[in-house]
Amino acid sequence: MSLNDAEVRKQIEHMMAFIEQEAKEKVEEIDAKAEEEFNIEKGRLVQQERLKIMNFFEKKEKQVELQKKIQRSNQLNQSRLKTLKAQDDHIKGILDEAVKQLGKVTQDETQYGQVLKGLITQGLFQLLEPTVTIRCRQQDVDIVKNIKDATIEGGVAALWGNIAIAGGVELLAKQGRIKVVNTLESRLEMMSRQMMPEIRETLFGPNTQRVFLD
Repeated sequence: MSLNDAEVRKQIEHMMAFIEQEAKEKVEEIDAKAEEEFNIEKGRLVQQERLKIMNFFEKKEKQVELQKKIQRSNQLNQSRLKTLKAQDDHIKGILDEAVKQLGKVTQDETQYGQVLKGLITQGLFQLLEPTVTIRCRQQDVDIVKNIKDATIEGGVAALWGNIAIAGGVELLAKQGRIKVVNTLESRLEMMSRQMMPEIRETLFGPNTQRVFLD
């Protein structure tokens, strides 16, 4: 059965409408998929940039915190150094005053004579030389001479009274190449070095930062 022109035209229009609808749906499907992929990619890029920003600020925060720790450490070190400087100055003042007080030791001639005797004897035992020169203060020459004459049998070649000290003696041998310094100042210095931990603890209390006690 043949179709007339009107029916053919109608079928063609129906087919064209179907194809157009199909094309429209395909376009909508492609657009939806493209939108979905765009949103996924956009979300990925946003998340990536967000992580970069978070990492950047996290690093900045760590740098700031590290800088604060360094500043606190520097301030603490400066404070400790100032404290130690003040303590050292205080100890130096005490030792300087002790040096000034050394002269009082020499005022009691009998007691000072015993001190000199011990210092000379110790120095001679350290040198163990047959010929020794003793140096002392000018005002101590007679005391040292009496000690030498009473306790030392020979060996001392000379006695000089020409050194500016608070008291005590120096002993020399081998033309001055070997010397034992037993002045009151040297003994005070030696004792202050040996007793420095005890001096610091007495003046300033135990050192909480100290690890080794020996």
